[in-house]
Amino acid sequence: MADQHPSSLRRALALLDALASDDAISHGGWGVNRLAAHEGRDQSQVSRTLRVFADAGFVERDADTMAYRIGWHVFALAARAADQRLIAAGAPILRRLVEKDLGERIHLSVLQGSEVLTVLTESPPHAVQTVAWAGRLVPAHNTSSGRALLIDLERAEIQRLFDGVAFGDGGPNAPRDVDELYERILTARADGYAVVDEEFEPGLVAAAAPVRDFRGGVIAALNVSAPKFRLWTRLPLAGQAIKSAADVLSAELGWDGVISGDLATRTDAGRSGVPA
Repeated sequence: MADQHPSSLRRALALLDALASDDAISHGGWGVNRLAAHEGRDQSQVSRTLRVFADAGFVERDADTMAYRIGWHVFALAARAADQRLIAAGAPILRRLVEKDLGERIHLSVLQGSEVLTVLTESPPHAVQTVAWAGRLVPAHNTSSGRALLIDLERAEIQRLFDGVAFGDGGPNAPRDVDELYERILTARADGYAVVDEEFEPGLVAAAAPVRDFRGGVIAALNVSAPKFRLWTRLPLAGQAIKSAADVLSAELGWDGVISGDLATRTDAGRSGVPA
């Protein structure tokens, strides 16, 4: 009897795998008959299992076609797992950047509306450092992390995101409006990383690159920031180092290095539209 429980669970989970297949997704889900045939299972057993999954939110059923598809709870679990994997995979990369590559404070950040939330920070032993922003929100429009997180967005999307946001705060070189911000995003898109020079606050420079998930979408940004007197001459090299590290982290999250569909078109357009 004890051996039946793991096998029953495996058979149940196999139904979720089947519903996550390319064929099932392209057809908007599969019905009980199709799933039973695919798994070589009895239709009544499949139906009972799917009802349990549906009650728990793991699958949902289309009222018109009666086909089952992956439900909201699976996506919620996947999002939580991705967050945990991002932190777990990011921590050693941040340490390496601090200890071996750049020797400056490194941040891992995510986008929260029109602001940036730093979720992980690694610090060097410098006496003069930038502020540790872990757990705090900062503007996206005048930070390198924000620029990297926005790198795939077009102007209309930027306009909607920053509707009602005041652009007057920050350092002396902060963008004054959406147009200036978008031009700088295009530059970052062409380079593959963003740099800021006294945009967030006077005397501070930074570089950041996007971290992508398995679909190629930007889910986080890797960033280095430091006083200008210490990092300015190294900023281009720092940007390249950050981009390389962000690409490594993206690969660990399942990204294959290919930006597909309209994102690839946007990236190509950004490269051709920015002067060298």
